[in-house]
Amino acid sequence: MNAVIHCENLVKTYDGKPPVEAVRGLNLAVLEGECFGLLGPNGAGKTTTIEIIEGLLAPTSGEVAVLGRHWGRGEDDDTIRQRIGISLQETKLSDKLTVRETIRLFRSFYRNGLEPEEALRRVALTEKGDSWVVKLSGGQRQRLAVACALVGDPHLLLLDEPTTGLDPQSRRQLWDIIRDIRTQGRTVLLTTHYMDEAERLCDRVAIVDHGQVIALGSPAELIARLGGEHMIEFTLKDNGAFDPATLNDLPSVQSAQKESGQYRLAVRELHVALPALLGRLQQTGQALSGLVTRHVSLEDVFVALTGRHLRDEESPKS
Repeated sequence: MNAVIHCENLVKTYDGKPPVEAVRGLNLAVLEGECFGLLGPNGAGKTTTIEIIEGLLAPTSGEVAVLGRHWGRGEDDDTIRQRIGISLQETKLSDKLTVRETIRLFRSFYRNGLEPEEALRRVALTEKGDSWVVKLSGGQRQRLAVACALVGDPHLLLLDEPTTGLDPQSRRQLWDIIRDIRTQGRTVLLTTHYMDEAERLCDRVAIVDHGQVIALGSPAELIARLGGEHMIEFTLKDNGAFDPATLNDLPSVQSAQKESGQYRLAVRELHVALPALLGRLQQTGQALSGLVTRHVSLEDVFVALTGRHLRDEESPKS
């Protein structure tokens, strides 16, 4: 399949004392027709990367190709702009325009595209067409921002944190919109702080940390690399000196770690590991205060690779 986005040895350095290297030799390829997720903790360089891809920032060095063309090369700029749609982390729209007027304004930027009413239908805002933007809820505003990105009928849709701050119902409405775009064979690149979102929507994801891609693959592939299909999480009445490393030799256990007073075991077979764990705790005189089991998720992969939870980040900007 063709690469709709290709980044090779991408570097972005901001001047300062000392200089800040936000992106450090990043390599990335997004294939035609896929939904690709860019994940990373605060300051990892993912927003800088997507802004370079969007043409909002110039790289310090390296090569970026979008739809086979390059920013800054004559008529390539206009060709790229006509074929992409962008929804930024924060989209400021005019409060004194109606929803329909806003869509008509953005449609005027493109030579070809959707009829404004079709763009509203795709994001389920037809009934709000005559409403002032200022009167919309947070979820409705976010859907309007996506409609503005869709109205040019883009081959490539770039969504930076599209569901941050939305209630669960609004998030799922946007998920349906993204899935619908995928069924039309279009390519989507999104950044997200929600691991369940990446697992549900993305064909492949890249985990970025310190300006480089540290893991790449489908969510299922990355989860499989962690070595276990299940996670056992437990707390002890006395967490003092119990070393999680003493659990690594238990049958079916792939890894054991302790974080903020909670022990976490990645295991292949839950029915084998759980009795062995309970037996070991009894032998060592440890008493449980809580225990849960669940399937391994992309969040576990992320924590294993970066040592951080995305949900613990103070700000979505990176």
